[in-house]
Amino acid sequence: MASKSPATKRFGEKRQAIIHATSVLINEVGVQATTLSEVARAIGLNTTSVTYYFARKEQLAAAVYEQTLDRMERMARDALEEPDPASRLRRYLANHVALRTRIRQGERGLVTALSEIRTLDAETQAPLLARYRNVLELVRDFFGEAATDRERAHSSARAHILLEAMMWWPVWSLRYSILDFPRVEARLFDILAHGLPTGEMRWQPQPLAGDWRTEEGHAPSQNDEFLRAATVMINQRGYRGASVNRIAESLNVTKGSFYHHHDAKDDLVLACFQKSYDRLSAVQMAGQAIEADCWTRLASVLAELVDLQFFDPTPLLRTTALQALHSDRKVDVVTRSDRLARRFAGLLIDGIADGSVRAIDPLVASQVIMSTLNAAYEARHWAERFEDPDVAIRTYLATLSDGLLAGP
Repeated sequence: MASKSPATKRFGEKRQAIIHATSVLINEVGVQATTLSEVARAIGLNTTSVTYYFARKEQLAAAVYEQTLDRMERMARDALEEPDPASRLRRYLANHVALRTRIRQGERGLVTALSEIRTLDAETQAPLLARYRNVLELVRDFFGEAATDRERAHSSARAHILLEAMMWWPVWSLRYSILDFPRVEARLFDILAHGLPTGEMRWQPQPLAGDWRTEEGHAPSQNDEFLRAATVMINQRGYRGASVNRIAESLNVTKGSFYHHHDAKDDLVLACFQKSYDRLSAVQMAGQAIEADCWTRLASVLAELVDLQFFDPTPLLRTTALQALHSDRKVDVVTRSDRLARRFAGLLIDGIADGSVRAIDPLVASQVIMSTLNAAYEARHWAERFEDPDVAIRTYLATLSDGLLAGP
């Protein structure tokens, strides 16, 4: 077959350079703040040159997401070539770790965070969401064919949590040298495959007392209503997609009413993070205070937090909202998030000491916990299918208590 002409090759290379620059910008500042002029500036072109390849920003954003979904699909199909669930999981993790290693060594091409696909117009986002559902189906096939609705629900939870863990991996892997990646990969497989507690421990979370739930029958203040509406809107549309207009319209109030309570949208977003982190911290501290082994304490905390994500009118803010937060505001939020993850790590260390938690890497496990809690909001519709909320929570968190390779 004849090789590509120089002109065709140059076109492809320039197009790929544009896609790569856009991917970097979307990961740094989000879709809405990524402009064609910023993309052009990043690669030394003028805006007109970029529009020769992509007439509209929506087309460019779609191309970026399509490339990430292509890569995700290839890695999933490659893992499916393995003969059993354990081998597929191991291969899938190895693919993601190898990709991050190559990128750290200078390879162009990134996995773009998918959290803001819903900020695109409906016509653009529909095929992208369909592609993501196809990837989810492929990952669900890692665990074999489901014979019952219960098995299918369990496999869906496993696939959802595994995908979210791999989307979170590029963020926390920055704390490690690539020389440590082989050890991290092995520890990550052990945690995901076999869960957190020792074999004799059971899933028996205890109720926790605190005021972190949305009070029923109690009229919230207008500021609390703004926080709730903004949290839900940001979780659904990302930081940039949650405009002041949309937040105000969802509450049937004016923009003036919004600015009566908040000087700017960033102030509202920071208040949402603060409230979410305060609630998460309060649940952690309540769990540490109960008389029980450390695994039961951790299980109680996880059950309460997933309950909030599944069923409370005011969920916790997804950490993916960090993606587009201005850098000068991001440091404090990231620091607080790291502290909460380290508290989980501390509880795991105490559990290893009292024999209720397996001898796992607590720092790696804490990141798996954070991504699992983050993913729970996206599983709300999945959870609504269960008649018993406790069964939904138990099924979802079986990924941490029993591991991805255990049956339902």
